[in-house]
Amino acid sequence: MSAGDGDGASPKPRPAGPCALIIFGAAGDLTRRLLLPSLYNLAREGLLSERFAVIGVARAPLGRDEFIAQVRRGMPEVKTGAAVDWLVSRLHYVQLDFNEQAGYGRLATELEDADRTHGTAGNYLFYLATAPEYFLEVTERLGSEGLLNQTNGRWRRIVVEKPFGHNLGSARELNRGLSRIAGEEQVYRIDHYLGKETVQNILVLRFANGIFEPVWNRRYVEHVQITVAETVGVELRGGYYDHTGALRDMVPNHLLQLLTLTAMEPPSSFSPAALQNEQVKVLGAIPPLGARECGLCAVRAQYTTGALDGGPVPGYREEPRVAPDSETETYVAMKLAIDNWRWAGVPFYIRTGKRLTARNTEVVIQFRKAPLTLFRTASVTLPSANRLHIHIQPEENISLQFAAKVPGPTVTVRPVEMRFCYRDYFGRENRTGYETLLYDAMIGDASLFKRGEMIEAGWSVVEPLLQAWEQPLTPLSLYPAGSAGPEAANQLLRRDGYEWMPLK
Repeated sequence: MSAGDGDGASPKPRPAGPCALIIFGAAGDLTRRLLLPSLYNLAREGLLSERFAVIGVARAPLGRDEFIAQVRRGMPEVKTGAAVDWLVSRLHYVQLDFNEQAGYGRLATELEDADRTHGTAGNYLFYLATAPEYFLEVTERLGSEGLLNQTNGRWRRIVVEKPFGHNLGSARELNRGLSRIAGEEQVYRIDHYLGKETVQNILVLRFANGIFEPVWNRRYVEHVQITVAETVGVELRGGYYDHTGALRDMVPNHLLQLLTLTAMEPPSSFSPAALQNEQVKVLGAIPPLGARECGLCAVRAQYTTGALDGGPVPGYREEPRVAPDSETETYVAMKLAIDNWRWAGVPFYIRTGKRLTARNTEVVIQFRKAPLTLFRTASVTLPSANRLHIHIQPEENISLQFAAKVPGPTVTVRPVEMRFCYRDYFGRENRTGYETLLYDAMIGDASLFKRGEMIEAGWSVVEPLLQAWEQPLTPLSLYPAGSAGPEAANQLLRRDGYEWMPLK
């Protein structure tokens, strides 16, 4: 994520340099739905080098033609056209078992061929779209084959998908394992939420506008809400999700990333180190939850049978590959504090859940109310608090709620809204969120990726909850599918005099 000129039209980014992208898990859902469509979008925008190749790696016994046919089926809306033809001409496939060293020799040979055929110059970006248990093993075998050696100006990088560990101890172990094989500058820990334009725009909104940063502190902000709500259930991931749960799946990565960008101090520059240093400071300023706080400041819940979009929806325990007596949470709500000069006394409320009434990801900044003495006799309804809504999905936009006078002879105040929508203003369709991240990994910009210490700091925040929730007496609330969540989550805010923003 590099800063462009402040005035005039945005400068067009330069195409990435020569490289080969090697996708481990190329036959999987992530590759089909997100990675390859993102590459298509980058090709269409002219952001990939002419000296580029994609090597798909998976266990499936596919030939190159079968792999290409699978790719085309995965992108039905772009089966034809110059960009997709250009991309397809650069696709290759290697079948290998991730834990058999012999296959990595075949991969090395394929990469040498790509260097000769496509001029990729020995620059390799390895994308681990695999199950988490293969992250370290694949990296070790790449290292044993010499494929991570950076010599003669060639770079080698690894993109690691989440989940990055399942608790603090496993995250530390994975970090130590990777550091034995590759340098920290070679490891790109990805969180696709950081590829969303609106997420990146949090920094611009705060630090490029003189009207926001002066009031972005405890003096003017009453509280902050961060929501990641999903209408989908666990779908075919029941076996994985039942051993993971909403806390591990969403909080240490997506929600805490949004929190750190919202709460961080101004960095000295847009360099990766400067941005990440400030994010780590925020996580370090969150006081650890004690046993009492785990019960008072956090809610865990699971969806039951209900209705969504006019049809019946099964409960979590009726989902495929889920234990019929499962205690796994599908919803988490937490109240966090940030114990520093800027945010002392300002509560940060975060929530995430599946099978909720609407899909919605947003950050809401609620400002303190203005003195209301002037309006006590002039208005039937007193002015409400100003709120800044940063909507991330399904639609990327930013809106500001403020008070205005209703036309007429009496002074009546009502809330109104100013709204900025990316699609309407820039004429740009929503993208997958992976385009920016893939491009940045190719050019070596790690600003939107996580350092190892950031991963560990995120796990440190949730570790007390993980331990508390392993106790059999920890309550598990229930909520019907298609609702806004459990009543216990509403009480979490009502104790402080607040309400969650409606899901819509």
